[in-house]
Amino acid sequence: MPTSSLVKQVSDLDNFLQPSAFSRLPASFYTHLQPTPLPQPYAIAVSTPVAAQFNLDPALLLTPRYVEAFTGNCNIPGANPLASVYSGHQFGAWAGQLGDGRAILLGDAIDKHQQRFEVQLKGAGPTPYSRSGDGRAVLRSSIRELLCSEAMQALGIPTSRALAITGSDQGVMRETVETSAVVTRLAPSFIRFGSFEHWYYNNHPDELKILADFVIRHHYPEALEQPNPYQAFLSTVTQKTAELIASWQSVGFMHGVMNTDNMSILGLTLDYGPFGFMEKYDERHICNHTDQQGRYSYRMQPTIGHWNTHALGQALLPLIGSVEDTQLALDCYSPSFTNKWEALLRKKLGLLTIQNDDKELTDQLFNIMQENHADFTHTFRYLSHLENHVSSKDDDFISIFSNSQAAIDWLELYRARLVSEGSKAKERQSRMQASNPKYVLRNYLAQIAIEKAQNKDFSEVQKLLTILEHPFDEQPEHHLYSDEPPTWAQHLEISCSS
Repeated sequence: MPTSSLVKQVSDLDNFLQPSAFSRLPASFYTHLQPTPLPQPYAIAVSTPVAAQFNLDPALLLTPRYVEAFTGNCNIPGANPLASVYSGHQFGAWAGQLGDGRAILLGDAIDKHQQRFEVQLKGAGPTPYSRSGDGRAVLRSSIRELLCSEAMQALGIPTSRALAITGSDQGVMRETVETSAVVTRLAPSFIRFGSFEHWYYNNHPDELKILADFVIRHHYPEALEQPNPYQAFLSTVTQKTAELIASWQSVGFMHGVMNTDNMSILGLTLDYGPFGFMEKYDERHICNHTDQQGRYSYRMQPTIGHWNTHALGQALLPLIGSVEDTQLALDCYSPSFTNKWEALLRKKLGLLTIQNDDKELTDQLFNIMQENHADFTHTFRYLSHLENHVSSKDDDFISIFSNSQAAIDWLELYRARLVSEGSKAKERQSRMQASNPKYVLRNYLAQIAIEKAQNKDFSEVQKLLTILEHPFDEQPEHHLYSDEPPTWAQHLEISCSS
């Protein structure tokens, strides 16, 4: 039952929430509980696009009543809070039971397009799945999740969303004492690969089937038209996962912790922890300093995505019925990844046709990027400004390669490729600039915003949200936000601690 501090309602959110569809599953799938209040919460930032999507006034979200609601200090009408159970493989090893250790699902919200989203408070206090943790999220990681989920949305990459962050001066211990924060995040579903593994490895076939039927009914109804709906379900999830990771690779995004409990059953980018966007290109780059073996390095992400879909396939095997049918569903991973990756690269290079030597051309580009540790984002953005002939616009592109001759030689091959398809410079430049962002969430930008926020200046968080909302636009007034990291920030490290 709610504690007395949670009995009061936020009346002007009457139409925002309804009990989640997930809460209609049997009680074994979750635990009902209330968030744990935080003292004297305050507003930190709001995503204007998400607020608009749900017909919420961004200004009202900064007022005390809303801050109390989205910190978990009072009930929102229609909420039916719960934490879900799941399991998973972490760094390739079976970790057993996990679950929502600090995320509490409040209920479902319907957006202006009549699409249903689950609404969670991340950092809202301990749950039965916290495994001795405090159930809290810290300010720095909450800011990073808000900024990156909204940046990924603007880049066109499937992701969970973040509506707002609230904070409190209540301390929590990580490597040092930090302050608490709560992220209000949304997704059509937060069900993970590990949600299915939980029932498979605990030998609960009835619950496994209930969960699969629920996900198929709500999110993959087209699978019901197939001879083996569970096989069709696995095949579609495998394809979505492959295409998601190809999209990550195309902007140099590294998730950092691709455990099966962090993999979305809908093919969304989920659970932002020690992520990073590639700066100086190195295919072996590890963005999570906890990952000593490099399991989740940039070059390993496609392989790990494949591994994770096999883990899901194993969990669904009792429903699919045979190893052969399960493998058939998984076989689409490699072609799905390759097709998506090659299509994205053609867009990034402004190519309209497919030619036999395209792979050689792109491989050579990544080779010289590797040899020269060229900035990933700048490489493609500068390329998008080039003319079809040699001009002064080449200078920016060439300047990021220590071996300038290698860059010049590659440009000669690239221009020959453009000539072969009759490329028109202005049209190509426009297409490329719509595919190659000028602005990504570089670690140093997030760090500056975090340090200001730690001193109660939240303006930089909101400013970054605004800039990252339009990553493909020139935004000349914000040009400095596209710079490579300063010397002090070139070796920033991010860990799993959050």
